[in-house]
Amino acid sequence: MSFKNWPVWILVLWTVGVILASFVDFNTNQIHLDLILAKPCFQYILGLDDLGRDILPRLISGAKVSFLVIFLVTAVTASVGIILGLISGYYGGWVDRTLMQITDVFLAFPGILLAIAFAAVLGAGLTNLILALCITSWVGYARLTRGQVLSLRQRQHVIAAQSIGASTTRILLKHILPLIAAPLLVEATYSMASLVIAEASLSFLGLGIQAPNASWGGMLRDGVRYMLIAPHYVLAVGLSLMSLVLAVNVLGDQLRDQLDVRG
Repeated sequence: MSFKNWPVWILVLWTVGVILASFVDFNTNQIHLDLILAKPCFQYILGLDDLGRDILPRLISGAKVSFLVIFLVTAVTASVGIILGLISGYYGGWVDRTLMQITDVFLAFPGILLAIAFAAVLGAGLTNLILALCITSWVGYARLTRGQVLSLRQRQHVIAAQSIGASTTRILLKHILPLIAAPLLVEATYSMASLVIAEASLSFLGLGIQAPNASWGGMLRDGVRYMLIAPHYVLAVGLSLMSLVLAVNVLGDQLRDQLDVRG
């Protein structure tokens, strides 16, 4: 195993855990009142939390929530952002100005603050959390796609396709989109890392996944209360969150280096 591939192995490890959590009942809410905040041992590898629940299965259950949010939000926001970016960059004119003005409104505020605002209005819960992140996370894809299309729409192969009467849909999907797939893939990896942090942040504030369901943000919120007497709790959650975010970011850097044709 090459050390260079460690981000992939971390993602594989978490993916295996998520798959197991989907088919095996880990009984994440089983309480041991006599073992509250017990330190890690052979039976409980990561110790127990403030209600006497095993931390390890709850971490895996929280990872399942994070993966669900990542893939659903990425699928929706990437689709919406890419479509709007293609339309804006290809048609230009008032269409471009209108769409970019809408995009600028979203860019005027930090994404996480907008997500917090929408989540507060919509209410807590997984569905509203996903909806809030979808509303605020499409902007990066739209601006990146628009910029790439503006540089490609005057290429000779695009002009040739227009001259023979190819439809706009065919030109966008067959002649432009494949050429911008690489930067969009890199953007998606960075966006996934941001979504992990955003989901944890909203759950930390009580606007995401609600108890007794496990989420990394909620576990981190509970763990900081006992940081001095039970540091294993917050460390387990913090290191898990850091490992996933770091692995996705490093993987994005590696993809960018491999897909950079100028290198």
